[in-house]
Amino acid sequence: MARDAEQTKRRLLDAAIAEFAAYGIAGARVDRIAEQAKANKAMIYSYFGNKEQLFDAAFDLLVNGTVNEVPIDADDLPGYAGRLFDRFWQSPEVVRLSAWHRLERGADGPLHERVAQAHRDKIAAIEAAQADGRLPGHIPAAGLLSLVLVLATMWTPGNPDAASTKFVTTKKARRETVTEAVRQIVRT
Repeated sequence: MARDAEQTKRRLLDAAIAEFAAYGIAGARVDRIAEQAKANKAMIYSYFGNKEQLFDAAFDLLVNGTVNEVPIDADDLPGYAGRLFDRFWQSPEVVRLSAWHRLERGADGPLHERVAQAHRDKIAAIEAAQADGRLPGHIPAAGLLSLVLVLATMWTPGNPDAASTKFVTTKKARRETVTEAVRQIVRT
């Protein structure tokens, strides 16, 4: 029985990720999520509480997956940007849910705690590399991390602006441009 409950929760999360990526929090419908997951709508409320909490659980799953699968390497920020690009290319819903989170929860609202902790850890790693002279200090660590994140996401399928970019058309060319841009930024 517990195994079946876990499978149902996972199906609900997978369906929720697709729904929230397409429609955001406000536009998502629990009826569609339940139908896609082949589950009773009541299970959403039983397992997650409400639609907002389901979004949080889906966002947690994606954030934790990204943080765990793509750890920062402050000694190789171009490689880190390339690995982030790969993750976002393979899982465009990460970029989409992040965008919906910012749009619907507000840029000034509380940052999701896992995201905030991951940012603090990454900034600390960059600051340590800057203090040791392994990275230049001409850009503050928080700014450098922001640049890496923006470059890694700008041409991924989850970013609506990606389709408007005609001059860099292949995944390989986009990835190489991202890593080269970060390489130029961190040159000493």
